[in-house]
Amino acid sequence: MTGLIPPEFIDSLLSRVDIVDVVGARVPLTKAGAIYKACCPFHQEKTPSFTVTPSRQTYHCFGCGVHDNAIGFLMEYDRLTFREAIEELAQQAGLPLPDAASAAPAGPDPRPLYETLERAADLYRRLLREHPDRGRAVDYLKKRGLTGEIAKRFGLGFAPAGWDTLLRQLGDSTEAVRKLAIAGLVIERDDKRYDRFRDRVMFPIRDRRGRVIGFGGRVLGDGEPKYLNSPETPVFHKGRELYGLHEAQRAQRQPPRLLVVEGYMDVIALAQFGLPYAVATLGTATTPEHIKRLLRSAPELVFCFDGDRAGRDAAWKAVKTALPQAGGQQPIRFLFLPEGEDPDTLVRKEGQAAFEQRLGQATLLSEFLFEHLSAGLDLTSTEGRAALDAAARPLLQTVPAGTYRDLLEQRLAQLIGLPRPMRGHSATTARPAPRPVSGRLTPAARAIALLLDNPALAAGIADAGLGQGWLELDDAHVALLKDVLDIIGAYPAITAGALRERWRGTAQAAAIDELSDSRLIAHIPTDGRSGELIGAIDVMNSAAQRQRRWRILSAAAGADLSPEQRARLRGEPGAAPDGSSS
Repeated sequence: MTGLIPPEFIDSLLSRVDIVDVVGARVPLTKAGAIYKACCPFHQEKTPSFTVTPSRQTYHCFGCGVHDNAIGFLMEYDRLTFREAIEELAQQAGLPLPDAASAAPAGPDPRPLYETLERAADLYRRLLREHPDRGRAVDYLKKRGLTGEIAKRFGLGFAPAGWDTLLRQLGDSTEAVRKLAIAGLVIERDDKRYDRFRDRVMFPIRDRRGRVIGFGGRVLGDGEPKYLNSPETPVFHKGRELYGLHEAQRAQRQPPRLLVVEGYMDVIALAQFGLPYAVATLGTATTPEHIKRLLRSAPELVFCFDGDRAGRDAAWKAVKTALPQAGGQQPIRFLFLPEGEDPDTLVRKEGQAAFEQRLGQATLLSEFLFEHLSAGLDLTSTEGRAALDAAARPLLQTVPAGTYRDLLEQRLAQLIGLPRPMRGHSATTARPAPRPVSGRLTPAARAIALLLDNPALAAGIADAGLGQGWLELDDAHVALLKDVLDIIGAYPAITAGALRERWRGTAQAAAIDELSDSRLIAHIPTDGRSGELIGAIDVMNSAAQRQRRWRILSAAAGADLSPEQRARLRGEPGAAPDGSSS
């Protein structure tokens, strides 16, 4: 779905939802005076340092420093996109999205398809329990060693052999049949309609929010194909989704890794044996979107392949897909299984501990990269080393510039016998260190921090009758402070959470995020913050006056002063402008 979401709608949405309800539905909160506390869901801790403040409609962790509003919490905790978080909150608040935001580019509205797909999943589950021919499906699952509990956890079902089971049960109107066809559940050909999935064990595929978006079906007889997936639909895109990711995130908020395997049964068997962090691609090679989603979801990524030639070829494709997103901070590994084994059979044979030991010893991307490129080359010869350089150099250029790429190029230089990287090397770029939270703030930055914490403080500036001479200052935060005050002036009742939301996705988002950290102003008593804000503006006005006087004095060095300039100089104390607080 496309379309811009107006900031006024976001303001209204955040005013209708209560962040305590949003966070409390996912994290157990304890009331502590005017705030709520909990152990932080984003890092391990024993003493609660995570707070939710209803008056500001924000959350903050004094341990790891995370802070945001209800939208940001859903994006981080539920791993939703910005738009998905907006849609989730709007649904909770009973607030329809604006027409411009909900306009789809073409075709039917995808939202009703979720209902159709969920009804189909419910039907398949019921048929696995009740259909007269269900015994074949049950026997297959038992033969594969699955328990009833694990089958329930993954919502497995059964599609009978008939051509119209789904059509008869769910296609009770022309509109219902149309939705079934759009959802990929019914095939329409030559004025005939029939169920796509027949005589199969059914695996529902869920998105990150737990909604059914498609199905995979494993045939029970000798038919082909053995595994059949839903086609591309408005809500199902094979190159983006991963089977089992929703279940993995439900099982563990912070999984130690994600393990990418090839089959649905591998995912389920590993979960049954205490490894609930396996996922599978949906009949496609790993895509850049898959890599991006996986790296956002776990600190380590392990690809699992057969140890034969086909498995190593598939692994090499994954390497080339992963390199443009590899930074070295999150290890990417490759596990090659013994001949004739797959994750399902191996975990049953060896058990959880032995399988996890294999994962910990899996080959790192950097090792596999040079191992694969060096295979068949004689690195004792000049020609072999030159061939390795020619093959590796274009691949290393796809890695993001930085330390990891530098180290890969150093490794290549060692292998080909050079003292240092050749052409195209990427010297580590000096990066400015982020300002420590405890660092001294300029008056403008301090004013922004105070307003982001409590927008109502802005009223005190007008009441104090302060001028706007500070706008002349050459300070990186001055323009941002003006924007903050302009938004508060236009929306006097805006909450702290809604105020910071105005900058999400903009060039100033990082500065807003940094200045939203409540630790920056924790030393200022609550009842003294209005005076602190007025004082910051007053200091800035004084600095602007000194700058103006300095410019006049500089001009006087080469020209006579006008009477007005002389009068201003007589009325102002002499000082060199520095823009600092006095």
